[in-house]
Amino acid sequence: MNTLHRSIASRTDRLNGSGRASPHSALDLSALVGEAAWNRLSPAIRRRFAAGHADVTYRGSMELKASRMGRLFGMAAALLGSPLAASQKQAVAASVNVRNDGAGGVVWERVLGNQRVRSTKRLGPDGSLEECTSGGLSMHLDVRVEADGALVFESRGYFLLVRGLRIAIPAWMTPGTCRVSHQDVGPGQFRFTLDMRHPLWGDTFHQTGVFDDPAAIH
Repeated sequence: MNTLHRSIASRTDRLNGSGRASPHSALDLSALVGEAAWNRLSPAIRRRFAAGHADVTYRGSMELKASRMGRLFGMAAALLGSPLAASQKQAVAASVNVRNDGAGGVVWERVLGNQRVRSTKRLGPDGSLEECTSGGLSMHLDVRVEADGALVFESRGYFLLVRGLRIAIPAWMTPGTCRVSHQDVGPGQFRFTLDMRHPLWGDTFHQTGVFDDPAAIH
């Protein structure tokens, strides 16, 4: 069976008869990117994003930037209960708590100083990847492996998830395309970088930081 067939079969296995993702299937990014691309990642990245991996906390320091429009989007998102880190700070103590949600998704909780941002990556009803904040602001995501060995997530549209309803958000009302990369930078460390760029407003958010991997250290 070739890589494409394996990926399709893996997604099919995660769907029940109604076409919705099975609540008991652990998120398997290797099936979404394909076996060949997955194997181009470092062993450390594959471990951090492996399906059903153990809960873990990463600690590090981040630089946070937001444009004037980014800060406006941050305030608007806060009204929806979906926080965006719209700060302008250097060397912010940060921790990232990663855990399985018990329903097939993976919760990423980022604690940046006194701000907490929580979102869940999971399969949507059609078997594609999505990320939803605790307040309902959500993104459809593509995931890929780039030539430099980075695992990259990129948004391809936003929606609000309200009591099971998915309400599409026009592109002009969003902070722009969100690109997140995860890349090893040395023994036991990785860099997380988030950029948002709007076709009209330009760069709205930039966040980057280096974190320690406790599994690699010990």
